[in-house]
Amino acid sequence: MLQPELQSKHWISMLHDCTSHGRHYEALSLFIQNVRCSSSFGLFDHQVFAAILKSCAALRTTLLGRALHSFVLKLGHFSCHSVSKALLNMYAKSGALRDCQKLFGQMHTFDPVVWNIVLSGLSGYQEYNDQVLGLFNLMHVSNEAKPNPVTVAIVLPVYARLGDIDGGKIVHSYVMKSGLEGHTLVGNALISMYAKCGLVKQDAHAAFCNIGDKDVVSWNAIIAGFSENNFMDDAFRLFREMLKGPIAPNNSTIVNILPVCASFAKNVACYLGKEIHCFLLRKTGMAADVSVCNALVSFYVRVGCMHKAELVFQKMESRDLVSWNAIIAGCVANGFWLRALDLFQELLSVKMFEPNSITLVSILSACAHLKDLQVGKVIHGYILRHSCLYADMPVANALITFYAKCNDTGAANRAFSMIPWRDLVSWNSILDAFAECECDAQFQKHLNCMFGEGFKPDFITFLAIIRFCVCVSSLVKVKETHGYCIKAGMLLGDNESAVINAMIDAYAKCGKMEYASRIFWSLSGTKNLITFNSMISGYVNSGSYDNAFRIFNEMSERDLSSWNLMVQVCAENDCPTQALSLFRELQAQGMKPDAVTIMSVLPVCAQLASVYLLGQCHAYAIRACYRDTRLNGALLDVYAKCGSICSAHKLFHLTPVKDLVMFTSMIGGYAMHGMGKEALCLFSYMLELGLKPDNVIITAILSSCSHSGLVDEGLKIFSSLESAHGLKPSIEQYACIVDLLARGGRINDAYSLVAGMSVEVNANVWGTLLGACRTYHEVELGRVVADHLFQVEASNIGNYVVLSNLYAADARWDGVMEVRKLMRTRDLKKPAGCSWIEVEKRNSVFVAGDCYHPKREFIYSTLSTLDQQIKAPFLFDKINMFMYGI
Repeated sequence: MLQPELQSKHWISMLHDCTSHGRHYEALSLFIQNVRCSSSFGLFDHQVFAAILKSCAALRTTLLGRALHSFVLKLGHFSCHSVSKALLNMYAKSGALRDCQKLFGQMHTFDPVVWNIVLSGLSGYQEYNDQVLGLFNLMHVSNEAKPNPVTVAIVLPVYARLGDIDGGKIVHSYVMKSGLEGHTLVGNALISMYAKCGLVKQDAHAAFCNIGDKDVVSWNAIIAGFSENNFMDDAFRLFREMLKGPIAPNNSTIVNILPVCASFAKNVACYLGKEIHCFLLRKTGMAADVSVCNALVSFYVRVGCMHKAELVFQKMESRDLVSWNAIIAGCVANGFWLRALDLFQELLSVKMFEPNSITLVSILSACAHLKDLQVGKVIHGYILRHSCLYADMPVANALITFYAKCNDTGAANRAFSMIPWRDLVSWNSILDAFAECECDAQFQKHLNCMFGEGFKPDFITFLAIIRFCVCVSSLVKVKETHGYCIKAGMLLGDNESAVINAMIDAYAKCGKMEYASRIFWSLSGTKNLITFNSMISGYVNSGSYDNAFRIFNEMSERDLSSWNLMVQVCAENDCPTQALSLFRELQAQGMKPDAVTIMSVLPVCAQLASVYLLGQCHAYAIRACYRDTRLNGALLDVYAKCGSICSAHKLFHLTPVKDLVMFTSMIGGYAMHGMGKEALCLFSYMLELGLKPDNVIITAILSSCSHSGLVDEGLKIFSSLESAHGLKPSIEQYACIVDLLARGGRINDAYSLVAGMSVEVNANVWGTLLGACRTYHEVELGRVVADHLFQVEASNIGNYVVLSNLYAADARWDGVMEVRKLMRTRDLKKPAGCSWIEVEKRNSVFVAGDCYHPKREFIYSTLSTLDQQIKAPFLFDKINMFMYGI
């Protein structure tokens, strides 16, 4: 058995081994076991106390540390410099700063290590910034100890945190005088300080160049500095230089460089990210690091490669809450909202981490996009059960935005009113909610309250105010806001372009393009893509297509929105060739058409009646995985207009989610093809599903009844508009009913309906009635109807032609001459008739009087043969008569 002295030496050796290798729990356990033997306690020397106090500092066990402090005083070991420093370090590392300062005041000998311990402890807390600087100045002027490289490395981050660049430069001067500038630790601290103060190009880079022996921290500091100050090219250049040298990248290097790569163009970013990912896979230790994997997930999320982000996430050996937040936020940012909810559910089921404010802000955003009020309310309940989350301002603001996006402004207002301390984001969120739903009184009330509480509006506030002005179509309010923006200096700051673009858009939507144009042309170097697109959109909506093209041609850079607007202009103005040319040109420029582009091209397909071109558009939409109900509705409508009702029917039944737009398009298609019974069946099915009809679909179903001669069915729907659907008849629906009655031969009933209409009769209604008079030879009634029609629409030559034909059919040649004279007086000329047909993917156009078609001889020969055959008498022979029982 070992002697007591030998036993003591043995366990002290074990204790030192534990503390030096970071096994602090084991060290404390070993110490406590020996303390229980009171006889051996007196044998503890200053080395034991110094070692065990090191473990207390590492584990932040202040209670045990204070007990040891008492023993040290009783045993007289406090005078030992190593023990007093160990006690000081324990209090500093454990956050017991008052005890630390008190002990520092009781010490009699000071070396740089003692000063550094206190400075290091205080520098970890922002509220002690002034005390750190005061203590540093005291150390500098005292003769006991001079600041060393560690001191400088502790103090410089405090100057950076305060943004005190002058103070930092004074320290830099001391460093230069002391010959410490080439020291690695000091150089690294100087790089970080200058970078955080925005002086990265000259000062931080100069400090980096002056380091004699650069380590990996030096490279990480300068790369992070350039990255944080948005000098991405420089950051990546330095990373490449680092790879050429002897210093290998570590985990922090990879974490710093991945966001730099993500900032480049997508194809470049993906290539660089792939290279770094491969590098990590070759370095097993780095690839397993949680922070590196999190950075990789965030990188793939930023460049839109969600499948790769999920792959990295799923293969992670261990995850922290940052991992979950990164992948959930990525799904939300890239439009995978349902997947975000699935991952959130998976996080809760794991039961390893509690969602924090970042998690909940992301998931509430997903619920807002999905308009999933039920799930959002469940999350709201979770937040209320965790008061620390509800006190978090971003979470409270996310709740307001969520309810606003779900069109529940009442709930948004209640969530807003429950916030104990509101910030400007809270006010902006609730103002935006009221702006969207056009709540005039509530918006103005909250805006006045915001000003009353002393909040100064920022550019987001002004954007909400401008949006509100547009929603209520108030030009006066737009002007007032414009004036306030000028007075508040909102048109001079970093966010100038956002406010100016909103002002241009507001004036354009209020129909004042001259004001929008004045702002646009007054801008010098602040025009961006959104500015140009706002002007083009304004001109398009106001019908100034030449001006829209002028702005488009002046753009040095164009995005897909610019091209979409111009394709739309050409398509809406019967310029199909030009629209297709622009469509091909945007693809030649390397842009991929989106759902809006395809919807802009579809009217061209309808104008050309080109099923081939329509099929190409549909195929592209399928390949691009566009699951847009509006796009499907537009495709369906154009299929019907091009005569392919079977394709329209097939598309309708293949669409999983059918909304009112889809039903309207299909019923309209049936109407065009005279399939009234099919339209009525579909309309009944829609009502069974619980969809509420609007005026558009009612017009479509009445039109189908009209084209199919279903008079009673049409009248029944029309008479039940108010009672069954709560709708008032529109002028278009009156026109349908007039056409319905006229086609059924009930001309007088149609005229009586028109005469008793509660709304002003337009040219469409009178024109429909005149056409019916022509069909049923009602000459006198036709003359009365024509008089009304010419008063409403005097310049439409088609109306005069119908009346002339009505007179001619009844041999009223005096009436014909009278109409032709009226046409000459008003200088009206009938345009040449035009038709076209698509044969073998090519369009052939025929204009009356045109003799230039390449196959004109064959066409005219065939027409002549058909004309003769039509005019020839058709005789049944005896066999045919017998077969048909004649």
